[in-house]
Amino acid sequence: MTKKAFIFDLDGVIVDTAKYHFLAWQKLAQELGIEFTPEHNEDLKGVSRVRSLDIILALGNIEASQEDKNKWLIQKNEDYLSYLVDMDESEILPGVLHVLEFIKEKNQLIALGSASKNARPILEKTGILPFFDAIVDGNDVSNAKPDPEVFLRAAQLLNVSNENAIVFEDSVAGIQAANIANMISVGIGDAAILHEAKYNFKDFTFMDVAFIEALLD
Repeated sequence: MTKKAFIFDLDGVIVDTAKYHFLAWQKLAQELGIEFTPEHNEDLKGVSRVRSLDIILALGNIEASQEDKNKWLIQKNEDYLSYLVDMDESEILPGVLHVLEFIKEKNQLIALGSASKNARPILEKTGILPFFDAIVDGNDVSNAKPDPEVFLRAAQLLNVSNENAIVFEDSVAGIQAANIANMISVGIGDAAILHEAKYNFKDFTFMDVAFIEALLD
């Protein structure tokens, strides 16, 4: 059997930390006098921290110096990290552990492909770090999704060809990145939003192990 690489995004796919990003960005936006809603937050999914700030500033038609931007980026990250202090396995989204365990039982490879710069401590806090054969996060890449760099690097680290890689994503940019890389894209979330994905599931509880089996054939 040809080895497959199962590449997971982090926020909103494996762990329920997307809500903390939203709260931290919303807090900053409010301080800047910008209305920032859950609908606006959809545009930030899978996007780098720097690009996310630019999107929020554009909402308020605010131009800022690089010094101010750097200050706000640090502030946002500190607020976000404050939410993670008490993080544990309860933050793992439903069905994820079952899928990770099944992939390992089948002796397949697992990687993380995330824009997050806090991926490793999050995986450690939730106790699932040992599942991952490779981790590529925001500290390792220079191009944000939909550029496929993060997924390409993950596949290279696992020595698996792109066509034998499966990507699980909850963002439009992430799905586009997987498709550009010629990988199998699996959308986790609203199928209407993630319609460019090859497959879609509301969450991992809707994913039967037969689906993983079929990907291995």
